[in-house]
Amino acid sequence: MLKRLELVIAACFYYSGLVSLVRWWTRRAGPRLIILCYHHGSGADFRQQLRYLNRHYRVLHLEDALQELYHSQPEGSRKRDRRTLVALTFDDGYHDNYTDGFAAARETKTPMTIFLIPGYMESGRRYWWEEPDRLAEHTRVSEAAVDGRIYHLNTVEERGALRDAIEARVRLAASVAEREAFLCAVRQALAEPASLYAEEKPSLPLTWSEVHEMEASGWLSFGGHTMYHPILGYLADPAEAEYEVSESRAALEKALNHPVRTFAYPYGRLKHIGDQGRGAVRAAGYEWAVTTIHGVNTPLTEPHLLHRILVGADQHWLVVAAKTSGVWEFFLRRAARQEVHYG
Repeated sequence: MLKRLELVIAACFYYSGLVSLVRWWTRRAGPRLIILCYHHGSGADFRQQLRYLNRHYRVLHLEDALQELYHSQPEGSRKRDRRTLVALTFDDGYHDNYTDGFAAARETKTPMTIFLIPGYMESGRRYWWEEPDRLAEHTRVSEAAVDGRIYHLNTVEERGALRDAIEARVRLAASVAEREAFLCAVRQALAEPASLYAEEKPSLPLTWSEVHEMEASGWLSFGGHTMYHPILGYLADPAEAEYEVSESRAALEKALNHPVRTFAYPYGRLKHIGDQGRGAVRAAGYEWAVTTIHGVNTPLTEPHLLHRILVGADQHWLVVAAKTSGVWEFFLRRAARQEVHYG
């Protein structure tokens, strides 16, 4: 029902001409870079999204787009194509970025950038944020004690409460070691089945061979996303934040055999980044870093706090068109402010 409502709203924005008008205004406003933030690469409408973006924007690899934004060529040497710059980025490096996203990139000739987590690629383990749902859903016990509370897991409500408790504990962990020790204890308490469920495959990490194949195609580029995806601003030891950021760059550069210039902060809000996150990125030598703070980038945007717009490969292309233009966020925020004012 919600997706249907979103589609109706997006269609109104698009077919009224509002999306086109805002695209024109953005183009006239001066150099701009819109960075879209995806995660998974599978969606029935994804190719249509890419065709729309290629038709109305100038889609480049993130590195190329940032190079142009911050180091523009002299006016006389610029290309005639004045369409607004767009870069497509994918966080985490899910397997379906290869099976689905890569195929779509080749078919539509669309450059994309994926932010990788080398520690998970090398182990092949499930990402930690996938664990709360999986453990609560597939437990083989009817009762378990986790973090001092006993959960009776024969009810949907108790399994939901357990999932929320696990998620909160691992997300707020003060170190990677603390997080992994807690997950190990939970797996034992819930008698976790060792077998891999078929539906989990798209959510597993990419392999290095897949990354090399994608990069060789010329359509995919790669950036860093820490070694094990902790929330940098929550880590108790600044030295661990520095390790996570610098070691991820070192691992990527060794595997790819070229400099890695871009980084994506895990979770990506200011509270998740913290001063130590920004400091670690600068110390590691990354030229640019992206957040999940909503917005469009100009040559005045802080290079280590770049804005992105959250979208999904499973969304209708009309919704992505409205979000990319900025119409979606502008009107929904305005509606929310009016609801608070009149509520």
